[in-house]
Amino acid sequence: MQYWSVPNSQPHTPGACKECCSICLLRLNKKKRLKCQHEFCEECLQHALHQTGSICPLCNHVFDVLLGDQPDGNMSWTKSSDSLPGFSDCGHIVITYNIPSGVQTERHPNPGKPFNGTSRTAYLPDNKEGNAVLKLLKKAFDQRLIFTVGNSKAIGLKNQVVWSDISHKTSLSGGVQKFGYPDFNYLERVKKELKVKGIEES
Repeated sequence: MQYWSVPNSQPHTPGACKECCSICLLRLNKKKRLKCQHEFCEECLQHALHQTGSICPLCNHVFDVLLGDQPDGNMSWTKSSDSLPGFSDCGHIVITYNIPSGVQTERHPNPGKPFNGTSRTAYLPDNKEGNAVLKLLKKAFDQRLIFTVGNSKAIGLKNQVVWSDISHKTSLSGGVQKFGYPDFNYLERVKKELKVKGIEES
């Protein structure tokens, strides 16, 4: 993790927020400053980063390559000449994700217990912007950010591989309500979600 030690030489002044850790709310102990300039106790920051990865606990700034807790799996894609609703001038991309069942790690809700894997399919328009989003999603997958282990609201079971917070279109049609197309803001929306995690076009 990339953070910097800062000498803690100034005396603590009650109510002086700049001398208090934003996590424990006590005087900074072995002060650590992130690139966003927020400061924390060393122990508080290490604990927070263990849970969230390289994200500032205060402002969510990504200060290093962010790695998630997605279990091992694979991502592949094919292309179809059929067009999606709202994208009549091109074909579409079919993304297939496969995450086998396995055992949870210390970063998952129930370490040492088994989890059920999943296979998911998602769709993008096969145009310039859609292919750009495909590359970003591949990068997110490689950084283990597409899936996590948790409770599935869809089937009401625990210890399941579920989507993280990166939007996917899992239906060819039906619009926003059916997680499908047309949805003219989707590509821009998912790029913003990925940018929050430090993944953007170079």
